[in-house]
Amino acid sequence: MITLDGVMQAPGGPREDTSGGFKYGGWTAPYSDEIFGKILKEELKPADYLLGRKTFDIFESYWPQHADFWPGINDGAKYVLSQTKERSDWKNTIFLNSVADIEKLKNSDGGDIHVWGSGRLIQLLLKHDLVDELRLKIYPLILGEGKKLFENGAIPAAFTLTETHVTSKGVVIAGYKRAGEVVTGNVGA
Repeated sequence: MITLDGVMQAPGGPREDTSGGFKYGGWTAPYSDEIFGKILKEELKPADYLLGRKTFDIFESYWPQHADFWPGINDGAKYVLSQTKERSDWKNTIFLNSVADIEKLKNSDGGDIHVWGSGRLIQLLLKHDLVDELRLKIYPLILGEGKKLFENGAIPAAFTLTETHVTSKGVVIAGYKRAGEVVTGNVGA
């Protein structure tokens, strides 16, 4: 979930992440509709997850008690990149320490691994060319402040649009798959 200016901080609620004095938490709330609900229901099917430690802390304090909304979250493996945390009572939680651990996980057998939130982790994955697919929900607003998705260190990369939906409230939901290197040229040539 990102704004037109790339902000991804605290989409779910006013107290989700107030770091840096962020005051717009819950900015996605006015944009729900039936189309968005159907797509979100599909995305909430059981999967394995890769999370940064801060997002994990938010999830760990909320989702175990709210599995009725996201039934698969408690059963899926939760891989957490952290230098400071090593254990959790939330079932199926595995801690990773490095990019090398993520590379091993990516190259192992198994299904897709979903990343939710985790802005710094996504930036790290982009920097190390470990992103195969992006699923963006782009909201029609500019916040002007907050943590941004493409802040630092992404390598140049081309993507191909694989699906797109536009909700009645103007949210653009787009899927992109990695498509090699960036190609340049002259417009009109």
